[in-house]
Amino acid sequence: MDNWRKSSHSGGGDGNECVEIATSPTHVSIRDSKAPTRATLTLPTPAFTTFLDTLKHTPETR
Repeated sequence: MDNWRKSSHSGGGDGNECVEIATSPTHVSIRDSKAPTRATLTLPTPAFTTFLDTLKHTPETR
């Protein structure tokens, strides 16, 4: 995938303390913005939506 974009919730400074995502019609890929050449997690879009919903409802991540 070549349409990587950083989260709008990036850390201060140059915003390199976050994840980046790239989307396709069927999948979402996630990578560490500090190490973009390392491993990438790719999920089907419905699973990514469930993942985000779970994070939003987990007190430790707020």
